[in-house]
Formats: sequence, C-alpha cells, structure tokens
Amino acid sequence: MAILYSRIVLYLFVFLLSSSVFASSFSPPDEYLVNCGSDVDSTVIDNRRFVGDATVDLFSSEGSIALRGEHLSPNVPQIYRTARVFARQGKYKFNVNEAGTHMVRLHFNRLDSSKIEIGDALFHVIVNGHVVLRNFSGDDSSSNFESRVREFLIWVDVGELVIRFVPSQDSKFAFVNAIEVISAPKDLIADVATSVSRDGTDKFNGLAKQAMEVVYRINVGGRKVTPFNDTLWRTWLPDDDFFKTGDGSSEKTYFTGRIKYRSGGASREVGPDNVYNTARVSKRSRGLVDMSWDFPVTAGYKYLIRMHFCDIASKSLGRLYFNVYINGNLAYQDFDLSYAADNVLASPYYIDFVVDPTADYNNNNNNSPSGSPITVSVGPSNKTSVDEGGVDAILNGVEIMKMSNSMGSLAGYVSAETILSSCPNRRNLSIFIAMLAFMCIFMSFYIVAQRKKARDNYGWTKLSLDVLEDHPKSGNQFIARKA
Repeated sequence: MAILYSRIVLYLFVFLLSSSVFASSFSPPDEYLVNCGSDVDSTVIDNRRFVGDATVDLFSSEGSIALRGEHLSPNVPQIYRTARVFARQGKYKFNVNEAGTHMVRLHFNRLDSSKIEIGDALFHVIVNGHVVLRNFSGDDSSSNFESRVREFLIWVDVGELVIRFVPSQDSKFAFVNAIEVISAPKDLIADVATSVSRDGTDKFNGLAKQAMEVVYRINVGGRKVTPFNDTLWRTWLPDDDFFKTGDGSSEKTYFTGRIKYRSGGASREVGPDNVYNTARVSKRSRGLVDMSWDFPVTAGYKYLIRMHFCDIASKSLGRLYFNVYINGNLAYQDFDLSYAADNVLASPYYIDFVVDPTADYNNNNNNSPSGSPITVSVGPSNKTSVDEGGVDAILNGVEIMKMSNSMGSLAGYVSAETILSSCPNRRNLSIFIAMLAFMCIFMSFYIVAQRKKARDNYGWTKLSLDVLEDHPKSGNQFIARKA
C-alpha cells in the first residue's frame, strides 16, 4: 500500500511539473516555417522543421524557379542551401487565424549557381502593404548567418498576411531562402510607450499597430543567445561592440539563481533567462559615471527602444536608484527597480521608449546624417546609495526597432502602391495596353481616310437629257428641247 501511495504521489508530481512546463511554453496560434525553393522539409539547429514550399500551396508566381546552391560549405544550414527565385512579381500568402502582432522573419543567402548570375538580385519586399525592403540585393556584407535574417513585427487582422517579392527592374530578380510567420505573444508589444525628446517625456499611444523592423537585440554583459535558448527563437548579440564606457568604472555580473518571472513584469517571451541573468553594473567604488551604448541607425524614422532590467546585483531591496537617458535626454529619473519589480530581487522588468533621432539632431542645430547613433545611458541619481559597495546602475538588455514612417514604409519615403504600379510586370502590361490603343486609333484613322479616298475617286456622270418621253423607267419625265 505504501508503494502504491508513493507511485501515485510521484505520478501526480510529474503531471503537475509537466503541466506547469507546458503552461509556460509559448504556443502561437499562427506558425509558418517555410523552406523556400525546396520540395523536402528541413530541420534547423533549434529543432524546428521548415516545410518545403514546393509541397504546400503558399506561393504564386509565373516563372519562379527553385534554386539549389553550388559549392556550399558543409556547415551551411539546410534552409540556406535552396532559394525561391522570382523573375517577376511573386507572393506568399499565409492564413491568419488570430489578429495581433506577427513576427515575420525573412532569410537570405546569395547562392552561387551556374544557372543564374547572383549579382542580378535587386528587389523590393512588401508585407501587407508595408515596404520593408527596397532595392535589396540579399547581401548584408557579413559572414554571420544571423545577419541574413531580417525580422519585422507586423500587425495583422484575421484574414491573410501577404509577402510580395518585386524585382526592381526587368533585368533583375528577387529571391528568398526561408520565411517565418509567427504570432507574437500578446504582451510582446504594448500599445503605450514613453516618448523622449529634448522637451521632456510624453505618452506615445498606438504602438501595437505600428509596423517595425528589429534593428538591434542586445544581451548586455552576457554572451550570444541563440534561438535554441529563446522561447521566441530570437538571437541576442553581446554588447561589447556597442559599449562606450571603457574607463573600468563598470563591470559585468552573472547570476546563477532562478529568474523570478511574475505577473505585471516581463515574461519569458519578452526576454529569456539568459538575458536577465547577466548585466553590466556601475559601482560607487569605481566612480560615479554613466554607462553608455551607441547604436548607429538610419535617420528619418522613429525608434522603439526597449530596455531590460533585472536586479541580480543588489544585496537587499530598496537600495538601487538610477537615471535613464536616451540621446542625452532624461528619460526616467530616480528609477526604483525594487518598486517596479514589486519588491522582488531577480525579477525582470522592461521599459519602452520612443525617440526620433532626426528631431534630436535638428533641435541641436546639427545635420541628421544617415547612421547617426542612438545613445542609451544609465547612471547614478541623487538617491543613489552612499554605500560604497552598492550598485549605482544596471542594464541587462536592449532592443531597438525602427518604426514605419508616414508612408507606411520601413525602407524610405515610398509607398507600396508606388512600387507595385511601377514594377516590371505592370509596366510591361501598361506599355502593351498603350501600344494596343495606339494601333486601334491608327486603324480607325486609316479606315476613315480610305473611305474618303474611295468616295473622291469614284466621281459623278452627267445625266443625259435625250430621254424618250415614253421610257418606262423614267419616273419624272423630261422633254428634251432642241434649239
């Protein structure tokens, strides 16, 4: 009986444990993983299966071809070994079962092939009316496979999500190696953020339905986080190339305990454990200085800046206060991380800020060149603890996302309608229709002219006056008179 009781308890424990694991795992309502240009499925390193697009009814285009790369290194992932190539406009359609933000990831790898000249790739990409890439060649000039992934966050209502690939010229082509379309968790993008400028802070509404491109996703103080270790299959890069405070006044810190996710804070889908269990901190013993990171961005857009915080360095609650700055502007004064995290240490929290770098530079009477950086800083406040062993500031992670402009574009001031109306297919059709109309008009003039010419050449014969009086066919009789 005791053995039976022990088994029941063990089974119940396993059931509860497995239930909690499954309850915490993210299961998106919409999830499409497509291996483009392939008739077989491929499993990538994070154990996700990409379905060959030749086996499913997702894309449509006349003249598209499936291309397999040549002379590839053995370590190239399977999804980068094939591509779908479009000589004219092509599109993929995905059914959307639940309205909300969707993550759209496009994978590119310029394949060497004897069939096509890869240098002829130049194209635009439009996602549900948003121009996300323009005059793109598929080459980001980097050997890192992560750089070949362009990620976008697009709000989609129930219905369809359509991705269009449009060659920029008649002699060019478009291609894509793999596509991911995944429903984002409902708490991934909140609708309200804090707008930051020289004039102070304000509330920014309507964020959730903004189209955005992920520009940077940074794990501060830690190593690279791969999709295998992220519940949303994201990649987080180390911050070393962006960190600008190099005087030894800060240090990296690591946490080996359990990250305490809680309601009202950041979820594991917002940021994984491997982001929140590392950080950079500044300490009074090393001098009161701000820690800063510079991120080059393209001018002419607003940006969403998400800063991740988790107090993994303090010895007790209520002792960590610091200021947050964006482009030198005060974004949050005397930030009390203990209060924000409901007085729980090692509990994650994030803040969303919206900035317009172009406006910041213009307000400073400077030019706003392409590539002007966004500077993110944290530093001690007036409430910073006087304890020399205390922590003055902390930062665990940073995400920067470009927001679409007034044209609904993430790639310049051009609308999707403009691109589609001038794409090679439609231009050729317009030329054909114009030529056909010209021929019709020409033929009409030609027929009218020929009829007029025939009438002029026929002439008229003079009626004879010598008509007999009793001629049976002379309706009105005329009598000829001779002088």
